[in-house]
Amino acid sequence: MSSPSTNCRGFSNLSSVQCIVKRKSLCYTVFVLLTFTNRKEECAVRNKIFNRLIGIATQKYTGKSFWKLRERAKSGGVRKYIYGLKYQRLLAKFNASIPLSANIEGPFSLPHGISGIFISSGATIGKNCTIFHQVTIGSNTLQDSSGQGCPTIGDNVYIGCGAKIIGGVHIGNNVRIGANYVVVNDVPDNCTVVLERPRVIQKENTMQNKYIGLREYEHTEKQV
Repeated sequence: MSSPSTNCRGFSNLSSVQCIVKRKSLCYTVFVLLTFTNRKEECAVRNKIFNRLIGIATQKYTGKSFWKLRERAKSGGVRKYIYGLKYQRLLAKFNASIPLSANIEGPFSLPHGISGIFISSGATIGKNCTIFHQVTIGSNTLQDSSGQGCPTIGDNVYIGCGAKIIGGVHIGNNVRIGANYVVVNDVPDNCTVVLERPRVIQKENTMQNKYIGLREYEHTEKQV
């Protein structure tokens, strides 16, 4: 039988273990009350803390931290397999493919993390590059294609979100590639490549933009 503790403020009739459990329960209760409160001031504080935590979670593997993990996965000894497994799990979590065999000469910036980034194992990327999410740097292995090969990207290249660099193209130094642009030709140094201005097609009548599922569409077609 444990003797009652008199050092625990407010719970003098409880043992030390019971006191700790009780305090944790009270902390959890306060957390729940703060989480589900409707007061504007506390909601603002809660949202600020929540957004900060989300920011920390999403920015954990951006730039230097990702590069550090990658270098550890390429190191020798037993740690190579441990960090290699962690590296592969991280890529799978964010639907990314950045193989260790890719020739990346230096750390690159990842403003939005590694989400959806694909880099071919045969690609070459220079130093101080910036790569946004959903970027593809892929090889062209079609034997009858004039653009077959692996991309070579220079130093200080800015690659916007959703951009595609395919085939044996050479991207020079200090190049900017706009969002969703598809690069299949060489780009000289100190150039910016962007998509053409989109066309605006004005309609006289109101358009029906309601989404219809495939089953509903097929059912409608049969009735017609």
